[in-house]
Amino acid sequence: MFSGIVEETAIVKAVEKEKENIHFTLGCSFIDELKIDQSVSHNGVCLTVVNKTADSYIVTAIKETLERSNLGLLKTGDKVNVERSMMMNGRLDGHIVQGHVDTTAVCTNIRDADGSRYYTFEYIFDPVMARQGYMTVEKGSVCVNGVSLTVCNSKDNRFEVAIIPYTLEITNFCRIETGSVVNLEFDIIGKYISRLMNYESTHSTYNS
Repeated sequence: MFSGIVEETAIVKAVEKEKENIHFTLGCSFIDELKIDQSVSHNGVCLTVVNKTADSYIVTAIKETLERSNLGLLKTGDKVNVERSMMMNGRLDGHIVQGHVDTTAVCTNIRDADGSRYYTFEYIFDPVMARQGYMTVEKGSVCVNGVSLTVCNSKDNRFEVAIIPYTLEITNFCRIETGSVVNLEFDIIGKYISRLMNYESTHSTYNS
């Protein structure tokens, strides 16, 4: 479980394909604190540390993860947003993030706003999935590349987020441009509420 508050960006040192899996070797400042089997969020994707050295660690992404996320596009030298799992004895500064990416989106516009930047992201809209909570709502939360953000200008298949200079500096938003592919995780609370509403609606129909 994560909060969407990115700790820093890790640098991809190596990308190794093995059958349908990809092993990523990364470097960051807290390698000495990592342990084998520990969960770390990478661009919003929960991956397990499978090996480590003094200056790098390795995680493995399977086929389904690669198909649902932008990890398959990573190459040596890329920056990846990383966050270790949330400690339950502190404040929840972002929102509840599972590290289970729902889909990808494409950046379609970037505009300046007196020091901040507004990014527009567009994704494939599926009415069936939307009824299950796979969508954004105005002023709701969304996780973009592992970053907890507030939605504005929410539409059926797109939304905007505002990025302050600090977030731009500490995350890989500094490398996102028009056409970039990002990972999305919709709010888990919205998914549960939508599922319960659909369940109650279905059972009310059966019982009437």
